[in-house]
Amino acid sequence: MSNASRLVSFFVVTFMLLQQTGCIVVENEFSALPPGPWRGVLELEPNLVTPNPDGEPLPEKLNLEFEEVTNGELPFNFEVIYTNENDFYIELINGEERLRVDDITIGLDRATAKDTIVINFPVYDSRIEAIYEEDVMEGEWIVNNRGERYRIPFKGYHGKGHRFTTLRKEPDMDLTGKWSATFGVGEEEEDRYPAVAEFKQTGNALTGTFLTETGDYRFLQGSVQADKVYLSCFDGAHAFMFEARIREDGSLLGSFRSGKHFQTLWTAKKDPDATLPDPDSLTSLKEGYSTLEFAFPTPGGDILRFPDAKYDGKVVIIQLLGTWCPNCRDESEFLKAYLNDHPDADLEVIGLAFERYRETDKAMAAISRFEQNVKPGYEIALAGYADNEEAVKALPMLSEVIAYPTMIILGKTGEVERIHTGFNGPATSAYADFKKDFNTFIARLLE
Repeated sequence: MSNASRLVSFFVVTFMLLQQTGCIVVENEFSALPPGPWRGVLELEPNLVTPNPDGEPLPEKLNLEFEEVTNGELPFNFEVIYTNENDFYIELINGEERLRVDDITIGLDRATAKDTIVINFPVYDSRIEAIYEEDVMEGEWIVNNRGERYRIPFKGYHGKGHRFTTLRKEPDMDLTGKWSATFGVGEEEEDRYPAVAEFKQTGNALTGTFLTETGDYRFLQGSVQADKVYLSCFDGAHAFMFEARIREDGSLLGSFRSGKHFQTLWTAKKDPDATLPDPDSLTSLKEGYSTLEFAFPTPGGDILRFPDAKYDGKVVIIQLLGTWCPNCRDESEFLKAYLNDHPDADLEVIGLAFERYRETDKAMAAISRFEQNVKPGYEIALAGYADNEEAVKALPMLSEVIAYPTMIILGKTGEVERIHTGFNGPATSAYADFKKDFNTFIARLLE
């Protein structure tokens, strides 16, 4: 065989081997991101354990290392789904919940000369900006209403379906059930707050949520590895991460991170009878008041007033909300569904928004985006800044405001019948009971 023939044979064999070993890269037939599963990571500050107010480390804080995961990384999952060769959307995956995201732009960044994608979450005024190349994205999650500096590094990896780890260590126990929890361990008493955890475990896989007096912590998803517990949620508004150790007595000690701005310790013990205070008992009217009075501007330039002739003889629900708040969106979706199911009811809903912008134009723009995307079916006015004390100044007849949302229900006479604090939504077992009670209560008021 001639040298030329040997050379040709060499290249043919080499090409065939490369094909068999998967080293040949086939050009992506899609216009942008590869379809299918992706694993996202938000890179938080590495130190997840906070010293107590006295500056002395608590003994329980020792041994809170989580060797199965990369320290400070908050993972989440999403899927890229194409509707045709050019158009696609993204679904954020948190347990049973899949959130569709359509507001996506792609193009060449002239500054970096690299392909760039912007994934917008308009209701929550946040976005992911990232460059992408083949199967990797790298950029930042930016939350506008927390200021220009609120940026968290983000990375995305195509084809990776796990959340925290691919390990399959035998869990020390099954966490399925209800747990009585306390957040703010080691902090001042006024900074501690109770919660009820609801977990469902199948092998290493763990889902669930935490119910608090102000609402739930959304659909959480994670893993149990030996004596370690991991849960996270990313929905475009909040980035929640929980890590915990299963102690010898079967209780949990862990850390909780919300983005890069809040962290605390928590404990929990199994308790099938765990409950929270009655949400209808946390906020009330001050002595001498039986109704509300207000006049606040809307994005359309009108003034939303109460009382007003158009509400006479009707049941009125006044919702204190923030467009930045996922629990508020859950409640808005709930109220929207009720209005759609009862179009002839003598019922009106008024939204009073407390926003994270002090600038009126930015706050009004946030309300407009919420109305455009959620389409709640009722008017929303700007009532003030998202601060509980300022909310009471705006509505001085209330004893206090401790949560967004807060639902104030007035009967046909215009008097307050109930004030419901917080909203435990579809991620919780309390949701079905709330829905049933709400329907019964409103039906009685409408008689």
